[in-house]
Amino acid sequence: MARPYKPGPKQFVFAVGDGNDQLVSVADPQEAYVAFSAFFRGRDSDTYTINDELSGQSLVLMPGQGVISRSEDADPPRSEYLLVDRANRYLPSAMLFFENGYAGLDRFGQWFTDLADLDASPETRGAARAATITTETAAIEEVARIWGDSGYVDPSDQFYVFFGSHGLDDDRADRTELLRLIEFLGVERVDAPAEAARGEVWVRTDTRLDAEFSRWS
Repeated sequence: MARPYKPGPKQFVFAVGDGNDQLVSVADPQEAYVAFSAFFRGRDSDTYTINDELSGQSLVLMPGQGVISRSEDADPPRSEYLLVDRANRYLPSAMLFFENGYAGLDRFGQWFTDLADLDASPETRGAARAATITTETAAIEEVARIWGDSGYVDPSDQFYVFFGSHGLDDDRADRTELLRLIEFLGVERVDAPAEAARGEVWVRTDTRLDAEFSRWS
């Protein structure tokens, strides 16, 4: 069982593996973020670690590999890995960790329990991620996560548009996952207008998605 994550004043240890760890005591997540941003930008390292020893949770940013890892000293312990597609994703992940620990990153992207899974093609990763989602509730939450990153509602209010203005070479893992999940949910996909970007996915609005999507608007 995981230890309960307690927001509020706490201590974190920042490290890059050179022995010069930095212990910070902070009153809130924003203060922690400011401190870590200075730590992150002031060093040139392949790996940056944030440890919250009281909760038994940690976040590891690995720019050298293009990976983020999160771990929790639960029963049993668990670790997950995320492939980073943009350099500006590292610091936002830290902020989410400061706000709500391990669980704060649940919707940050496609997490895998095996680091080797990140070597697979985007399509294979997307299909594998979709296969782990077996309930309607989880599928709706994941579809909302994908939509929240680059989606919008068509002006007619009849369609949800995913990957707005993106090309086919963008978001390949998420697109594969999305197509599997909307099929699982029975959501109707429609042909995109001729003027739409080639990577866009259009689906008809569905009352099951409305409430969850509103949280991402």
